[in-house]
Amino acid sequence: MTATTTHDTLLHPVPDTVRQRIDAELAAIEVAHGVTILYACETGSRGWGFASPDSDYDVRFIYVHPLDWYLRVTPTRDVIELPIVDELDINGWELRKALGLLGRGNATLQEWLSSPIVYRQDEAFVAELNAVAGALHRPERSFHHYLHMARGNHRSYLLGEQIRLKKYLYVLRPLLACLWVERGLGRVPMRFENLVGGVVGDAELRQAIDALLAFKRSAGEAEYGEPIPVLDSFLAGELERLAEQAPSAGAPPDYAPLDALLYRGVMAKEK
Repeated sequence: MTATTTHDTLLHPVPDTVRQRIDAELAAIEVAHGVTILYACETGSRGWGFASPDSDYDVRFIYVHPLDWYLRVTPTRDVIELPIVDELDINGWELRKALGLLGRGNATLQEWLSSPIVYRQDEAFVAELNAVAGALHRPERSFHHYLHMARGNHRSYLLGEQIRLKKYLYVLRPLLACLWVERGLGRVPMRFENLVGGVVGDAELRQAIDALLAFKRSAGEAEYGEPIPVLDSFLAGELERLAEQAPSAGAPPDYAPLDALLYRGVMAKEK
């Protein structure tokens, strides 16, 4: 097991004091629950690369129990969630749960595996997990996940006269993810600027997004402002167009690689 620092210090800052607190919390979880954390990363606005100074740290992890936990008839809880304390929001999924979701095309787990901020990982196991995730990528599931998110956030956040400017990013990001999938670019990256660079070619739109990013990184989470016409036009037009798109479903997943990965993850803890 290794602790890993992969964050860009400008776009994805995690102060050493915060990283130490997160490491301590993860270690305490392992002791309190008798588990091993195989992977832990940052998600949310810090993982996406547009955190405000007062953004939370959204830490997500995958963990495994000892073998005897998996030999029970009665199902037991398969998530670990800590109360949010100060700016730390930490929770995780048990390995069997995570692999089952991966087989069903869960876009959230695919994002975790592309996080630019990794707090710890079993490097060999995560390399295998990434290989399986790539093989089982379900673009149609990702497309529908992100389109549903974009449409819901647009209705909820961007139809008033005064809006919280950060909410543009919470519509832009899933919408650009839909465009990424539509263009056949593979698994959707977590990092927002990778999305923008991959699918946004219009100079005026890119300028508006860059200005919004600069504002979001320097302002508080609750800052309000006037609507931004170029973004409103782009979002409305693409949401209407994408609603008519329906990527064809892929072949049913082969669960054999997931079963093998679960076996290796559990048995490695027994050695």
